[in-house]
Amino acid sequence: MRELKNLSSDQIRKSFLDFFKSKDHHILASSSLIPDDPQLLFTVAGMVPFKKIFWGLESPKYSRVATVQKCLRTNDIENVGKTPRHQTFFEMLGNFSFGSYYKKEAIEYAWEFLTKWLEIPEDRLWVSIYKDDDEAYDIWTKNVGLDHKKIVRMGKEDNFWGPVGPSGPCGPDSEIFYDLRIPVKECPDPDKCTPACDCDRFLEVWNLVFTGLYQDENGHLGELERKNIDTGMGLERVSSVLQGVRSVFDTDLFVPFIQQAQKMFSVEYGKDQKTDTSMRVIADHVRSAAFLIADGVFPSNSERGYVLRRLIRRAVRHGKILGKDEPFLYKFVDTVNDVMGGFYPEIPERLEFIRETVKVEEERFFKTLDQGLILMEKIIASSSTISSAEAFKLHDTYGIPLDITLEMASEKGVKVDTKGFSFLMEKQREMARKNRGDKFFIDGIYESLSGAETKFVGYDSLELDATVMAMISNDGEKTESLSENEEGEIIFDRTPFYAEKGGQVGDTGICEFRGGNAKILNTYMKGALHIHKVKIVNGTLKTRTRVKLVVNSNRREAIARNHTATHLLHSSLRKILGEHVKQAGSLVSEDKLRFDFTHIKALSNEEIKKAEDMVNSVILKSVPVTTEIMSLKDAKKSGAMALFNEKYGDEVRVVNVGKFSKELCGGTHVSNVGNIGMFLIIDEHAVASGVRRIEAVTGWNSLNMARDLRLKISNMLKVLEVPFDDVESKVRSLLKENEKLKDDLLTIEQKQINEILREEIRKAKKKSESFIVFNAGKISPSDARNLADLAVNALENGIAIVIGKKGKKEFFVVKSTSVDVKAKEVAKAISEPFGGKGGGHDEMAQGGWNDEVEVEDIRKILRNILK
Repeated sequence: MRELKNLSSDQIRKSFLDFFKSKDHHILASSSLIPDDPQLLFTVAGMVPFKKIFWGLESPKYSRVATVQKCLRTNDIENVGKTPRHQTFFEMLGNFSFGSYYKKEAIEYAWEFLTKWLEIPEDRLWVSIYKDDDEAYDIWTKNVGLDHKKIVRMGKEDNFWGPVGPSGPCGPDSEIFYDLRIPVKECPDPDKCTPACDCDRFLEVWNLVFTGLYQDENGHLGELERKNIDTGMGLERVSSVLQGVRSVFDTDLFVPFIQQAQKMFSVEYGKDQKTDTSMRVIADHVRSAAFLIADGVFPSNSERGYVLRRLIRRAVRHGKILGKDEPFLYKFVDTVNDVMGGFYPEIPERLEFIRETVKVEEERFFKTLDQGLILMEKIIASSSTISSAEAFKLHDTYGIPLDITLEMASEKGVKVDTKGFSFLMEKQREMARKNRGDKFFIDGIYESLSGAETKFVGYDSLELDATVMAMISNDGEKTESLSENEEGEIIFDRTPFYAEKGGQVGDTGICEFRGGNAKILNTYMKGALHIHKVKIVNGTLKTRTRVKLVVNSNRREAIARNHTATHLLHSSLRKILGEHVKQAGSLVSEDKLRFDFTHIKALSNEEIKKAEDMVNSVILKSVPVTTEIMSLKDAKKSGAMALFNEKYGDEVRVVNVGKFSKELCGGTHVSNVGNIGMFLIIDEHAVASGVRRIEAVTGWNSLNMARDLRLKISNMLKVLEVPFDDVESKVRSLLKENEKLKDDLLTIEQKQINEILREEIRKAKKKSESFIVFNAGKISPSDARNLADLAVNALENGIAIVIGKKGKKEFFVVKSTSVDVKAKEVAKAISEPFGGKGGGHDEMAQGGWNDEVEVEDIRKILRNILK
């Protein structure tokens, strides 16, 4: 197609980072797809990790930085696979300057890299600038030497970035385009075509943003004291240029996925547009899913988890279009690793877990997908619009996301009531909020004390003298004193009480003061303040009073045993199950420990035993527990485990258990693991998709549990009157005997019911009635249908109604062999007068009522029908 330096995507990444390293840039690894920004669900651009620096909220550690940042956007998800360039997951090559250099260097670096390092011909490159940016124009023409005819001035919509919101940093930008030189029919004037044209002849490859301005609330622009540079070049796009292909899906980043899809689905790429689209969607979505799971996202029905579920389910739907009726997407995860695992270590580290998570989500979706698609096809066949209720049912009952519904409806030319759907979704969220209860609040008292700080000295001491800084009464008002039997919150200038944090519960204890004392019921944090929940036992405590604080040492020790055991359990699970295991939550109290971790399958009895044995073997070795304070960078370099999404300062506390465990942790621990005593797992179960929970006990709690079990076993042996070794066989024998007795009783009851029914049949025949109404009492629907069969066969040409009861509700079954009366008509007639529902077919129907209905009332209705 043209002569260009043919580079692989791996080579382009390396060249980019090597180039900017030669320009004194510090090379940083990609940040997580989960940003440290409550306003964003995902990292959507290369500048997101540096947002606080651009906003002036944080000082930069390095003045020049270059990254290859993984990003995710789903705003144009419906176009993925249909166009040459739309994707959800993409990689952004970016160089950033925080006050080090500005327009001149940014433009010159970009030009040098593209034309010298990548050897892209200069005559194929065009540039756009902001219409009033004469400075950028001069740099391009005078410094770079670009022909002025190849520079296009454009307005704010195209060449001005920001601010995000009404005010903030912003500035003009300059975009670099590659001329594909492909004739485009839609172009109104091919001879005068420039990047300002929307005909897709010019491919934007790099955007240079000059963040040197600030816009205030009134829209006025002023210059920033520190001018910054933010650039972004899509790896997929520049790969398509250098590899001589029109679509990003034809680059080496996607071709392995397309090839795998061709083999898996027995189709040929490039022959059919619909088939090609499905293969591209699968290739794109599995990349996104793999990286989201690697960064700690699990499929769910809310926020990030919902987006992940949506991506997997869209890919599954396109696999179904290609003929797959069983899980297949998880098989593409290995290809993600093959293509990208060399640059992103989180993929090979968590490969098995990613694969299993995708497979489990596929299995769940396939269970309901067929039913949902059948329902959707029925709706589409009978109406030109899918109602909000129908779209909501497809989403809520069958797990089909709205965008899949929209996609399928669009293919059939059917509309969807999206406005009504949004209303129903919000109604559901509102209901969930009410059920959950909103506990978020801002307390003005804490805000007024935000400049203050409580000094925590509880690692080294469990009792000390302190001064009361502030007090809050139980009704939330600031007060100067608390008296006998009153409860409230107290803030001291320093404290030995550990505040609830990182899964560990807060300390309790006592507060002694002249003339009285108080109980410390709990300790928690608000900002840098330790809040002590107290109840005055006697006396009156006032602000500025000196007090003696004493932590409940027995409780603290029990908590410490469980906390250190949690670290041992975490390390053990990673050694037994794999490196994909990460802590996903915990609770450390005096009674037990609860540890949530990422793992897709239930643990086997053997795996639970291995975890118990491994933890107890470390405990029996009496390994010392040491702590040290170091920089976050040094801590990570030393191999210390950091919890996902936990926010750490520049200095961190590292807890070491010999060479067995090393974690960043601010909690309290035993000084030697031998103090933990016996570690015993008491439960293991799932708490969410891809998250398991283990509960365990240590110390006196494990001993008390063993004693309790011994007592229960002793009592059971006395009741069963067998030795311990025979307990299991005795219990099995009793259960078997019990089942036989149940069956015998059921047989007797069935015989009695059958005999009563035969008597009713005899009476009906004697009266020459062609119907039976029989109340069988507590009976299953299947047994009721059998009785109705028996009755209607005995009548030969007639109607049988059998009433049964399941729980508190009555139901009925109607069978008809009458040529004149249909079962469904009878069901409707006998249900509606009593507020019930009934329906079915000509020969058999069923229904029910909320309240009991008299048999004679049913007979009257039936006689009227027969007349």
